[in-house]
Amino acid sequence: MKKIQKNEGFTLIELLIVVAIIGIIAAIAVPGLLRARQAGNEASAIGSLRAINSSQVGYASSCGNGFFAPDLANLGVAPTGSSSAAGFISADLVEATAGAGVVKSGYTITMSGAPATGAAASCNGGAVTSGYHANADPLVAKSGRSFAVNTTSTIFQDPTGTAIVITDSATPTATGVVAIQ
Repeated sequence: MKKIQKNEGFTLIELLIVVAIIGIIAAIAVPGLLRARQAGNEASAIGSLRAINSSQVGYASSCGNGFFAPDLANLGVAPTGSSSAAGFISADLVEATAGAGVVKSGYTITMSGAPATGAAASCNGGAVTSGYHANADPLVAKSGRSFAVNTTSTIFQDPTGTAIVITDSATPTATGVVAIQ
């Protein structure tokens, strides 16, 4: 009696075709995924600047006697004697060290302002400023748009990713910098 040999499975050519098809699909999908990730990071940066602006308005009206917080660390401090431990801004935007900035979603978020001379301390015991400006710059230089906001509440963008030079109340004058809100 002769044994019948059964050959089951895929041939090498069939496996190579499947691998090639998967490679083509991946090559089509990856650029879209990277664009979506970049758009998400940019939306997070804009949202962070909006949160800073809203927090500064709240700080000025309820704690700073019409003046603003000098940095993100100060915005994170609750008013003295408050029953709540919460500051004026969410914990993910509070600097560990004043002036160091916060890294969030591929951006470095920084804020500063000119000291207000002769102003009383704020309700949380911190110094106050007469204005502020905040920047959101990509961690990898020129890998996305950069953003900035100041006392005017206008958010500006630079599509080249170059850090925006901005003051507490003036509109940036660099070529390519435009207001987006």
